[in-house]
Amino acid sequence: MVEDVGRDLLGAAGDDFYAALMAAHEGLSFEESARLNARLVLLLANRVGDLETLRAVLKAAGIDGTFRSSAASLTGSRYGA
Repeated sequence: MVEDVGRDLLGAAGDDFYAALMAAHEGLSFEESARLNARLVLLLANRVGDLETLRAVLKAAGIDGTFRSSAASLTGSRYGA
């Protein structure tokens, strides 16, 4: 699974997920939005279930302190921040 980090595995469905994610945040305060994000991260981490993969995802997201301004190029998608 680590080798898949950064690859766009959703394809066109990624746009649908992004729209659903934005809709889930609609109308929430900053704090509520942050809590929703935290719950999503924990649920998805449990779904992945592999610490090595999760560490690779954190690194790809720039959470290791080396934020990548080119995250979109890492993911090969348009949702990288």
